[in-house]
Amino acid sequence: MFEILPSLNEYLFASGLLFAIGLAGVIIRRNIIVIFMCLEMMLAAASLTLVAFSRFNMVGGLPDYDGQMLVFFIITVAAAEVAVGLAIIVSLYRARQTVNTDDLTSLRG
Repeated sequence: MFEILPSLNEYLFASGLLFAIGLAGVIIRRNIIVIFMCLEMMLAAASLTLVAFSRFNMVGGLPDYDGQMLVFFIITVAAAEVAVGLAIIVSLYRARQTVNTDDLTSLRG
């Protein structure tokens, strides 16, 4: 049986769609937790693009794994970012009792 493998264009389309959904969520939504999740979706879309380009870039008949190694480091940094970001969100909620960005316009408590 033959397998139908996705082409580079299909990966890039999926990545662009994920990035567009994330960008729309960042622009439209007012809940800081949803905005944070949309930022993570945009980061995942960029990682998908790197992996797709890495998969389709052949060096000596084998895929070039440089992009995939970079994605590994991106995921590691993203894990630290999530920990710090959620700590900031929890701190803001404790101080203001809201996660709505319209209510968080000033730095004064």
